[in-house]
Amino acid sequence: MKKAMNWLKNIRPLKVLTVLLVGIFLFTAQACGAPGVASQPPQPGSQAPNTERYDPTKDYPLSSPAGGINNFSDVDPRARDEKAANDKAEALVKNAQKNIEQKGIDSREQYGRNFQQGTPLGERVKNLGEDIGSSADEVREGLVKGTQRGFENLKGNTQNAAEDLTQNVQRGAEDAGKNVQRTAEDTGNAVKRTVKDVD
Repeated sequence: MKKAMNWLKNIRPLKVLTVLLVGIFLFTAQACGAPGVASQPPQPGSQAPNTERYDPTKDYPLSSPAGGINNFSDVDPRARDEKAANDKAEALVKNAQKNIEQKGIDSREQYGRNFQQGTPLGERVKNLGEDIGSSADEVREGLVKGTQRGFENLKGNTQNAAEDLTQNVQRGAEDAGKNVQRTAEDTGNAVKRTVKDVD
């Protein structure tokens, strides 16, 4: 009780009044200051006339779309023969259009005339067989190239995984060695301290 009475006697009213006034000043400065925090957002009429504003109802294209998903080319950028594939596709489209224009059929009579004026049946069958054979060869070549690329990717991934595993094992061994060394040092230090404390 004496301590509490002594503490109350040591408190000076001037110190209490100073602390109270500083607290009120800080509270008032915080509440009334910084008008930007609680102010209204700027109205459109108050902005400069040259300011562009984002309008979510408009479409802002980033670039001209090249087609496909995400407006980019559908061709793998790692493929080295993209131009050759595009040229071949363009040639096939032109050839199909030419065939439609030359061999277009509007009626059964026109089909009969085209058949009579066209190449003999044996030659047509031969041409059809060659077309099927060349298509099969193209499919086979594409399959072989794709499989080869897949094996190369798989081989690279396997090598990377093996290298990562080797590095992880080496790091683990180094960490284990360091931990054993630290434990031995800590044990030696503890023994030395114990010996000193006993003496």
